Amino acid sequence: MSSPASSPETTNPLITQLLALLRGGQAHATFDQAVKDFPPEYHAAVPQNLPYSAWQILEHLRIAQRDILNFSAPPTGGYQHLAWPDDYWPKSPAPPTPGSWQHTVDHIRVDQHKFEALLLKPNADLYKPFLWGDGQNLLREALLLADHNAYHLGELVVLRRILGIWP
Repeated sequence: MSSPASSPETTNPLITQLLALLRGGQAHATFDQAVKDFPPEYHAAVPQNLPYSAWQILEHLRIAQRDILNFSAPPTGGYQHLAWPDDYWPKSPAPPTPGSWQHTVDHIRVDQHKFEALLLKPNADLYKPFLWGDGQNLLREALLLADHNAYHLGELVVLRRILGIWP
């Protein structure tokens, strides 16, 4: 991903700051740093006194980010609400297949780019309430996504530290 400070993507300083916030790396680890070289044998590990594995955090990030993206730009057929918390967290601490971890990492990256594209649309109105919401707008959803992702990436880093696999 390009650096927001040097990116010619927008001249709007608020969008530049939102992109920087979404991409992370200013006050905390980036998504790429948090998942880089994560040993597969630890994907399902649930450290003592923690309720989740790295897999569950990662998949939760994907699900929640997709939900925020779908809320901000509903697919054909409109936005479909997910049930909290059942639809947002995988039940099993282990990925269902050997390729699930990488599949989820790839989907998180793709959906982040899709959300960034919403901000970069020439006609994007950050303040206009969504017709299908209760006053939410694109600015609120961008802040929510950045906040949510930063929180759970912090958890992933702490989990890696507890497991002794943080670089």
